[in-house]
Amino acid sequence: MKKPLVIAHRGACGYLPDHTLEAKALAFGMGADYLEQDIVASKDGELLVLHDVILNHMSDVAAKYPGRARADGNFFVCDFDLAELRTLRVFERFRDTPDNPVFPGRFPPQSGTFRVITLREELEFIAGLVK
Repeated sequence: MKKPLVIAHRGACGYLPDHTLEAKALAFGMGADYLEQDIVASKDGELLVLHDVILNHMSDVAAKYPGRARADGNFFVCDFDLAELRTLRVFERFRDTPDNPVFPGRFPPQSGTFRVITLREELEFIAGLVK
């Protein structure tokens, strides 16, 4: 029987926050054949590895930048430059409040020191893994 192809969707997102380098390293260590990326652009044109175009439910953006939400209450990636995005902590996805995770039982809410990464950083990281 032929071995199935394993594509790590946003890294090992069942264990660590989506699209973090840590999630990608874990997926690689678990034997993933490919690491999938979603790409969005920042205000200053940096390409970022993120699934969502809004930051509300996966970071501390509301606490760091109150008043920067659009009229609909959302904080869009494209409204922030890379330097601002670098100040954010990235978490496991949550509903309305950080203590209400979308996927209970995964990585503890508001834990860790995960951050937004650029596509360039991710590609350099992957190149280091496959040497």
